[in-house]
Amino acid sequence: MDPLSPTPRTTIGRGRDRAVREREQLHALLADALVAHLGVLAGEHPHEHPVVLPVAFGVEAAGPDAGGTLYLHGSVAAGWLARALEHDVCLSVTELDGLVAGRSSFHHSMNYRSAVVIGRARLVTELAERERALELVVDHMIPGRWRTLRASTRKELAATAVLALGLAEASMKQRAGGPGDEAGDIAAGVWGGHIPVRRTAGEPVPDPDATGPVPADVVRRARQLGAPG
Repeated sequence: MDPLSPTPRTTIGRGRDRAVREREQLHALLADALVAHLGVLAGEHPHEHPVVLPVAFGVEAAGPDAGGTLYLHGSVAAGWLARALEHDVCLSVTELDGLVAGRSSFHHSMNYRSAVVIGRARLVTELAERERALELVVDHMIPGRWRTLRASTRKELAATAVLALGLAEASMKQRAGGPGDEAGDIAAGVWGGHIPVRRTAGEPVPDPDATGPVPADVVRRARQLGAPG
């Protein structure tokens, strides 16, 4: 993969020592994250306003767009979706990895991995790519789930819009470890350190009218996310 080469819009100013330049790490973050936030310009002139929306997504590292492709979907009736095709959008992903307790308020922080992607989304119209995109979104939540499901109906596909966003214009930052305290604060004997934060799933809960055992793909995903068992 080509390294991350930020444009003027994604060049990191403050905290450049936390910048990530390996595109593989961007894809690793996207593989871990379950929710992204999409910033769009909504409304009509003169009442345009920014809106940030949580979205499910799927990624194809070798997708047809420069830098790989991130897919997301929504209702064809959603107003924000049409506006996302008219203006550049900003998509962000953050994974919280820890809370950093410094020896001063100034050095309290968080451990994290975060990425920002900017670009113009495109509407996916070709049927094979649309179905592949929806498969990626479903399997991003529960790997292997798509192949256990019935095929989407024509009505469902007609009601669903799929957008693709290239990952070429992206930047990423990360922080790990303890606080960067001043020597004098350390010498004063105040405790410093960090609290690791992990996402943990519970046991799968069957729907009241579910039949049979919990599918292997659901059990496997729950275990991956830390469910007991």
